[in-house]
Amino acid sequence: MGPAEAKLRLRTVPVSVRGASRLRSGHFWVYRSDVLSPDGIGPGELVAIADPRGKFLGTALYSSSSQIALRLFSTELIEDFAQVLRERINEAIRFREKIVKDTDAYRVVFSEADLLPGIIVDRYNDMIALQVLTQAMDAEPVRQTLVPELLSRLQPASIVERTEARVRELEQLAPREAALIFGEKSSTQFSMNGVRFHYSALAGQKTGAFLDQRENYRAAREYAHGEALDVFCYQGGFALHLAQTCSHVTAIDSSRPALEVADQNATLNVQEIEWLEGNAFDVLKDYATAGRQYDTIVLDPPAFAKSKKNLDTALRGYKELNLRALKMLRPDGILVTCSCSYHVSQADFLQMIAEAGNDARRHIRVLEVRSQAKDHPIVPAIPETSYLKAVFVHVND
Repeated sequence: MGPAEAKLRLRTVPVSVRGASRLRSGHFWVYRSDVLSPDGIGPGELVAIADPRGKFLGTALYSSSSQIALRLFSTELIEDFAQVLRERINEAIRFREKIVKDTDAYRVVFSEADLLPGIIVDRYNDMIALQVLTQAMDAEPVRQTLVPELLSRLQPASIVERTEARVRELEQLAPREAALIFGEKSSTQFSMNGVRFHYSALAGQKTGAFLDQRENYRAAREYAHGEALDVFCYQGGFALHLAQTCSHVTAIDSSRPALEVADQNATLNVQEIEWLEGNAFDVLKDYATAGRQYDTIVLDPPAFAKSKKNLDTALRGYKELNLRALKMLRPDGILVTCSCSYHVSQADFLQMIAEAGNDARRHIRVLEVRSQAKDHPIVPAIPETSYLKAVFVHVND
C-alpha cells in the first residue's frame, strides 16, 4: 500500500486570525505570511489546519516554496487522500456530462473550482491534456491515483502532460518537459460548436487551445455580420466562427506557427480567411490611419496584467486597442472585446470601454457581458476562478 492509499496521521499547522478568517469565508488559500509555524512540514505534505486557538479548520496541501503556502483540500479531516481524489475526479466528470454541449473538447478538472487544487485536465476528443501545478499534486502517489482514474473514466487514446516551466520553478519542482504519459497518439481533431480544429498535444499555448472561450465563440457568431477583423486570432477560434456568418474575415496574430495551424483549421472547415502576421497594435494603427472599416471586430489579447502592479499599464493597452477598434467600426457594428487578466476587474474593464467610446465619439451599447465557459466554473468565494471577461458592444452611429 503506497502513501496515497495509507491512513495518514496528519501534523497540525496553525494559521493566523487573518488566515483562518479567509478560510471560513470560503476561500481555499492561506498565504505564507499567515502560517504561524511551518517548521518540519515537508513539500507537498497533507496537513491539518488550526486557528490560533487550536480549533480545527480543515485538511490542506502544503507548499514549501509558493507564497500560497496552504491550499485547503477539505473542511473535514482527510485520512484516505487517494479515495477522495478519485471521488472528486468522478464528480468533476459527472458535472461536465450535465453542462457541456456541442463539443468534444472541454475542461474536465479546473483546480480549486473542482476541489482539486493544483490539477488541470482538458479533453480534446480522444486525448487528455494534464497539468500539475503544485508540489502535492506532483507527488508520484498522486499521479498513480490520478492517471489510472482518468484512463478508467474517460478511456482516452493518449494522455499528454503539459508543463509550465515558470510554475514548476516557483514550486521548486524538478524540470519536466511536455510529454505523452500514456499512449502513442500525439494529435487529433476536435470540434466546438460545429467548427473543427486540429490538436497537437505537444504544441500551442495553455493545454493546446482556448477552451474557456468556446461559448463566446458561439455568441460572437450569432452577432457577427459583414466584414470582420479578428485581432490576436491565435489558431483561429473566433475567426473560424465569424467566417460562418461574415462575408470576409481578416485575422491577425504575431505568431507564425499559430497562423499556420489556423490556416490548416480553415482548410478543415472549407473556409477562406485572410491570415496576417503582425503586431496587433501596429496593424490596428496602420489600418485606422488608412481608414479601414469593418462591421465586426474581435479583440482577444493575452493577459496584459500579470500582477496588480501592471494594472494601470494593462488598462492603457486595452484602451488603445479598443479606441482604435471603435473608430474602425461602421454604424451598426459589433465589437467583441476580451480580457483574460484576473487583475483587471469587470468594473475596470467596462469603465475602460466607456472611456474608449467617449474618446472615439461613438455611441455604444453593451449587448452582453460574458465570462468563461461553464466547464471552467466560478466559485464566488474564490475570485481568482473568475478571470475571463468578454464584452459584446453595439456601435449605434
